[in-house]
Amino acid sequence: MNTFRPALLASAVSAILFNSHHLAAAQSTTQADKAIETIQITATRRAGSVQEAPLNITALDGDVIKDQNIGDLEDVARWVPGLTISDQGGREGSPIIVRGLNTNTSDRISDGGTVATYVGEIPLNIDLRLTDVERVEVLIGPQGTLYGAGTLGGAIRYLLKQPQLDITEGQVTGDVFSLNESDGTGGEFGLVFNTPLIDDVLAIRASVNYYTNPGYIDYNFVVQNPGVSNLNPDFTNPQDVSANLRNVSDVNDEQITTGRVSLRWQANEAVEATLNYFYQKQENGGNSTSQYNSLSDSSALKGMVGQYENAARILEPGEEENDLLSLEIKADLGFAELVSASGWSSYEQSGQRDQTDLLYDIYSGYAEFPAFVAQTRDTSKRDNFTQEIRLVSNSDSAFNWIVGGYYNKLESHVNDREYTPGLTEFWGDEIPNIETDLEYILLTNSETTEKALFGEISYSFTEKLNVTLGARVYEYDISSNIGSATPLYIEDDNYISSLDKIEFSNIKTNDSGSLFKFNANYTFDSGVLAYFTVSEGFRIGGDNGIPLCPDVLPEQQVICTLPNEQDYKPDTTVNYELGFKSSWFKNRLHFNAALFNVDWKDAQVGSSTVNGQELITSNAGSANSKGVEISSRAIIADNWTAYATYAYAQAQLTENVPILFGELDEKYAQYQAYYNGADGDRLPGAPEHQLSFGLRYEQDVLDDKLLSINYGMTAQSDVITKVGLKADGETLAGYALSNLSAKLTGDMWSATIYVDNLFDKYAFTSVRRDKSWAGMAKYEELNKDLPELQRVYGHYTTTPRTIGMKFTYNFEL
Repeated sequence: MNTFRPALLASAVSAILFNSHHLAAAQSTTQADKAIETIQITATRRAGSVQEAPLNITALDGDVIKDQNIGDLEDVARWVPGLTISDQGGREGSPIIVRGLNTNTSDRISDGGTVATYVGEIPLNIDLRLTDVERVEVLIGPQGTLYGAGTLGGAIRYLLKQPQLDITEGQVTGDVFSLNESDGTGGEFGLVFNTPLIDDVLAIRASVNYYTNPGYIDYNFVVQNPGVSNLNPDFTNPQDVSANLRNVSDVNDEQITTGRVSLRWQANEAVEATLNYFYQKQENGGNSTSQYNSLSDSSALKGMVGQYENAARILEPGEEENDLLSLEIKADLGFAELVSASGWSSYEQSGQRDQTDLLYDIYSGYAEFPAFVAQTRDTSKRDNFTQEIRLVSNSDSAFNWIVGGYYNKLESHVNDREYTPGLTEFWGDEIPNIETDLEYILLTNSETTEKALFGEISYSFTEKLNVTLGARVYEYDISSNIGSATPLYIEDDNYISSLDKIEFSNIKTNDSGSLFKFNANYTFDSGVLAYFTVSEGFRIGGDNGIPLCPDVLPEQQVICTLPNEQDYKPDTTVNYELGFKSSWFKNRLHFNAALFNVDWKDAQVGSSTVNGQELITSNAGSANSKGVEISSRAIIADNWTAYATYAYAQAQLTENVPILFGELDEKYAQYQAYYNGADGDRLPGAPEHQLSFGLRYEQDVLDDKLLSINYGMTAQSDVITKVGLKADGETLAGYALSNLSAKLTGDMWSATIYVDNLFDKYAFTSVRRDKSWAGMAKYEELNKDLPELQRVYGHYTTTPRTIGMKFTYNFEL
């Protein structure tokens, strides 16, 4: 499936006799009285079901997560209409896009930042491995009043299973799988244990999980000795190649260790507290990009790189660690419930990248050194404290309310270093340096403080009509100390021989504002719930953490910002949405739909500095997204359940944006329009059409066992990689993926055989850099320097067919 046409909307609607807006309602209650299960959610800060909530929300419960072999957020997105995550492998972290609201290129670290993720009540930017999870709630559309910054497009909540006060139980899980194109075997092992310490008063729940993926991308051109080995030997001479290069198979392997300990205390009937510690460590061997058909015609490697091969010169490992300590306290005050949520989180990251191509583009003279290679060692750390206190009314009257306060303090530290092994010796220079061959260093220490007051009031004019008004008033302050240097290019013997010789500058940014929400919903006699919502979302602005350029630029390497590149403004969204939710045939059919129109102001966009090509954020004017989201689920026979979703989003700029992709020199001024954004340009990174379909069959077998067979298909139309296909953006063809599984369930156990990407579909999910890096620019004059040596342009691909077997054993003591 390469593309979808708008005409498919009609056929999709008519065919959607099957899905649910909440995939969570996956299980029937009993064979005798089949009905779609009612799943409780708390996304509105009140308990209720998905079908009763007057907003666009999808919830996936633990059973669905297991049945559909959902392991992370990329898997979740395939079943949520309007949510797009372009799989870039674990090394990069994949961008989360809702309703096409994205101006960034489909490059690495291209997350639009328009969706906030939560673990329980605490905001935490993490792609959580879905183990011992009660459910995942996905709120589509701006959620600024209740959820704050970063929710321009929506919010995603991971709800972990709570300790049970009255039962000792546990679970052991195992998974073994193999991937096409991989020489290794993957697996996952998990253990969960829950027990009361004091019956009905105090309980503890602990879990540990280890996941390993063997990888499937080969790095076949890694230098034997950076700074010594020839990067471009005679590729027709095997001996010359082996003397300088080596092959490393399945480099994009991944290991994720997740652990959690929760202590729940029921002090009395009115007061409950949960102390939770969560930990996740992720290790990746390399990138999931391939340079297949992505090299210049003049490249010596042309035709030598396969579909699952990367041409990087050095390995590109990465490691991330997340810690979260949270305390949630709930107290029933009679007139209202008091909720206090405190969170202390930390994040540490380290990694290495092949930076050779970027430096070739900055200064072509590097190619004079046959062993020239550049690599980064980037590290960062974040410490975050979050506190939210809110009161939620308990009244049975027509009037209800929520009021609360929010405080967040984020401290971040960045230490990025770039090395060119052997270059100092090649130049024959004796340069006092912080470290040998240190070519660039960036040090950033920043502090962000955010405060907000928020609330909602609801009034039921009748039993059928309810109106809600919401608001949030916020302010934030950002302070950054930034220092950088290029030690190899110091003039006048003013060498940077130690860290204390780096000059720092302080940058401060602050802003304040307010957000509003209006919701009206009406329940018809038929039970159909109709709603209309106007909601706003915002994202804080900031500085780019790179010093201003000096008045006189050096001749060679310099990474600095021009005045217009120094910082970026907050951006905001306003969403207008009309939707309905309906249940039919004694709750055997759910059919939900929503029409939306989102205006986006001062859209933040990923860009790069004119000097040094360092990644930064800027603003890209205004944009708009409009479309429809449909979902339904049906029990169509005693043994059959089916579901489907469809989403259409037309997202585009609504004003001209000069120099969106940079300002060209006077020599190339005739091509400037190709680097400008224009009113009507399509936004990148997300398909206009998305479709999912699933079918489930259940049958009792072997007297007391349940056999369930699940088939699922997800599809999307094409994606463009840059706004309006400008600046050598490209179109990535649409594709469809199929999954199949068979599960046998006993009294306390289950076993599952599954196949993901059933037909082994190979497709591009996103891109790294663009065609100009490989001599393929639309205008030849705009190609990067030395395209015959460049290898950075490439594509992220779909994961090859995966075949595996899972086993789960539950026990009670």
